[in-house]
Amino acid sequence: MKPKLIKNDQDYEMALKHIESLMEEPESTAINEEIELFTSLVWLYEEKTFPVDLPDPIDAIVFVMDQKGLTRKDLIPILGSQGKVSEILNRKRPLSLSMIRKVHEELKIPAEILLKDTQQNQVPQRRFAYEDFPVSDMFKLGYFPDYQIISQVKEYFEEAMSTLFSRFGGKTPQPLYCKQSKGNPNLDVLLAWQAHILQKYGADEVDDFFLDALDDSFFNELLSFSMYPKGPLLVKDYLYAYGIRFVVEPHLPKTYVDGAAFASHDGKPLVVLSLRHDRVDNFWFTLLHELAHVVKHLYGGADDRAFFDDTSSNPKECESLLEQEANDFAMEYLIPATRVDVQALGDASAWSPSKILATAKELKRSPAILAGRIRYETGNYGLFSEMLGAKELKCLFT
Repeated sequence: MKPKLIKNDQDYEMALKHIESLMEEPESTAINEEIELFTSLVWLYEEKTFPVDLPDPIDAIVFVMDQKGLTRKDLIPILGSQGKVSEILNRKRPLSLSMIRKVHEELKIPAEILLKDTQQNQVPQRRFAYEDFPVSDMFKLGYFPDYQIISQVKEYFEEAMSTLFSRFGGKTPQPLYCKQSKGNPNLDVLLAWQAHILQKYGADEVDDFFLDALDDSFFNELLSFSMYPKGPLLVKDYLYAYGIRFVVEPHLPKTYVDGAAFASHDGKPLVVLSLRHDRVDNFWFTLLHELAHVVKHLYGGADDRAFFDDTSSNPKECESLLEQEANDFAMEYLIPATRVDVQALGDASAWSPSKILATAKELKRSPAILAGRIRYETGNYGLFSEMLGAKELKCLFT
């Protein structure tokens, strides 16, 4: 019989019979080599046709314990506690990635066995560290809906974060952050914030989005809402009607984010405000700043770009040209230079609360917007503090 690849059961049976006949031949180098060749062909066919299933991870752990003479107590340093050891060996608790990593390192059980129930064959490197995230805040805000208590999040933190970050579809966004305060943001925490927003709001139904619909009339009507104490509550429905998702979502510690703009999974823009400063002037400036990114930047570069903004201080302190452009765009729509002398805005002596109220009414703008602009132009941030609408927003959105 000539050697050839075995492709079916008939070839397989013939190869087995040929090996059997060779075994009856007088031993020689040629016979031994032919037996070895046909045995290899049979083995290849069996590997493909009759694959041997990997052992169960728990069975593998029990087997190694028996081989090494280990007791359940010996597993406590690996799995965490006597209770966890008992629950895992009794199949009442799944192995977490951190446990799998320790079992692989300490008991030398192959990764593909421990990861049998996943689609991985290598233990992944640790991507997320519990201590790097404000987990308590994230849990309270609903970042981990699959976990009932925070101790579960801690135990399965890598899995919880992988689920959260799966909202990006395997492609991590490129965060563009404008820093205007002294804080240094944790970009991973910012991305977790973004992932949570996509998880919570990314599928909300909105109308069709047309970029060219965001014209002067769109912005002027939007800003007219600022005249009313509850005007911010009108923003969501107004933007949804133009295909823009609008979200108010608290910031996480050490993110220093006031607003953000990025695309949802369907490509429609999503604008977020954190209300970190809870002031009316900051609300409208940040909203216009993020909408400027939508109009000018979101669809003119990489598909995965995401803008995160700290708008807490002087807009001119941000070095990014894109951010400067967004600042200029927002400032012009908030207080049009065609209707107000910008140089006069820088003269504190020319303004009084009554004049601010009258001018704001003519502009169809909130007095807080005008008062905030005067503070910026004069550089005197002690002026007209009582007109900024402090602590008037969070109560509207809770």
